Amino acid sequence: MAIRLGDDAPDFSAETTEGTVNFHEWLGDDWGVLFSHPKDFTPVCTTELGMAAKLKPEFEKRGVKIIGLSVDPLDSHKGWEKDIEETQGQAVNFPMIADADRTVSDLYGMIHPNASDTFTVRSVYVIGPDKKVKLTLTYPASTGRNFDEILRVIDSLQLTAKYSVATPVNWKDGEDCIIVPAVTDEQAKEKFPAGWTTLKPYLRVTPQPNKVKGESQTA
Repeated sequence: MAIRLGDDAPDFSAETTEGTVNFHEWLGDDWGVLFSHPKDFTPVCTTELGMAAKLKPEFEKRGVKIIGLSVDPLDSHKGWEKDIEETQGQAVNFPMIADADRTVSDLYGMIHPNASDTFTVRSVYVIGPDKKVKLTLTYPASTGRNFDEILRVIDSLQLTAKYSVATPVNWKDGEDCIIVPAVTDEQAKEKFPAGWTTLKPYLRVTPQPNKVKGESQTA
């Protein structure tokens, strides 16, 4: 069954390159990114894992843990990690799930029969501290993921979880946001003392709340 936004992220125990992981326990109160790879020793995945490792400090800055998955066994992962460090100039510094029996892949719906009934597609799941799925992305095997976009979305998710705002097209951290329609102008005066610009009654633009000194901390 497909994982949908708002679903509970399925819990599991699995062997990884950093030992046995009990997923929910491993996440703790942090955010998490779980992303899958069709198989080991594949060219696009090699570049992705190198980039994810380089960006680990950016994920940590946001309170996010990252964990990868491939359908190959643990010894294969360890051999692949040597190639990743050699070719990408960065050692893998997060756990990689060995899912040879496809338990986790099936649990998260990572096997798409129209693409392959053996390997996972490039799935991404962003999971909140409440263990709910906040974002799902699915890429074809031939297209590498954009980890800058994943970080951008996490910035938006974390912001909008705390404040009554949405983020507009191509938004980046520090840029103006949109006050959600459910907030009345009267309520907005308290929540957004920096003010806003009304383009339409349903489209009110305000400075990013957590970048404005003295802004209300209430959602």
